[in-house]
Amino acid sequence: MRAVRLTQVGKPLENADVPVPEIGPTEILIRVAAAGICHSDAHYRAGISKIDRLPLTLGHEVAGRVEVVGSDATHLSGGDRVCVHYLVHCGSCEFCVRGLEQFCRSGQMIGKHRDGGYAEFIKVPGANAFLLPDEIPFEVGAIMMCSSATALHALNKARFKAGESIAIFGFGGLGFSALQLARAFDCGDVYVVEINPAKLAPAASMGAIAIDARSADPAEQIKEATAGTGVDVALELIGSAKTMRQAVLCLGPLGRAALVGLTAESMSIHPYTELINKEVEIIGVSDHLAAELPALIEFARSGKLRFPPETLRAVDLDAAQINAALDALQDSIDHVRTVIKVTSE
Repeated sequence: MRAVRLTQVGKPLENADVPVPEIGPTEILIRVAAAGICHSDAHYRAGISKIDRLPLTLGHEVAGRVEVVGSDATHLSGGDRVCVHYLVHCGSCEFCVRGLEQFCRSGQMIGKHRDGGYAEFIKVPGANAFLLPDEIPFEVGAIMMCSSATALHALNKARFKAGESIAIFGFGGLGFSALQLARAFDCGDVYVVEINPAKLAPAASMGAIAIDARSADPAEQIKEATAGTGVDVALELIGSAKTMRQAVLCLGPLGRAALVGLTAESMSIHPYTELINKEVEIIGVSDHLAAELPALIEFARSGKLRFPPETLRAVDLDAAQINAALDALQDSIDHVRTVIKVTSE
């Protein structure tokens, strides 16, 4: 089968011809229809995020049709439309038993620890495949398995509920989904914090209150807009100590800041005046859970989570096109997502 693989860190991905994977009793073989190109893939290629083995087929945002079903994967049939949960887990350790598979002691991420979806076929455990309704295109089914799923997990971790106000720091792929999902939760006011006017404009058109971080401190702008109260929840989706601190400072009493972005920087907090006195919480958010995916899929099926055609661009399963898309990610000024179209419907 055709695949596009990382063969050397710091070098472009390469076209390859590799064997179709053989499956075991609990696994399925999927004919990939679409695979999303994620910022994480650019990090793997560059060596920013460590890869343990090479060569490797990247791609952790995957949707397609079931081609072959293992004897024990009885909930699926050949031809089923599916999307893939990218965390492969044991199901029996203390974390998996609690439904917290992102901490599985032997967990593996598709497209990082094992071959992913930049290929014509992929094998995954049957438990990692979720039925994809006909109303959801394969391209959407693929990309929502990462940024949308993580945005939903962040809202769940923050215990976000109807009527609450929210500040979203960063309006890339995560923020685009987080805004729509907050609306699906029947939220109150939504503030989107950005330095990029090309991202603020679509956020405003989707009903958010745009906060231009270039003009003044965003926490102060949010406090002024809320008559000094602050917001109930803040999501930090950028990965900067500066914006993480701002996310905490824009909270009102009993507010919760959910930190999703990744950074190696330290964040400074004054415990009494900025944390204890308001009983606010700082919450770490890591990946997402299989148990959350049915709700996410239903949001997309019902139209509450949408990716209109103008928010997606397609490339072929071709190393040159995929490398160009990965190059462009670093300089992207919009929330348009690139998806590899491997096969048609």
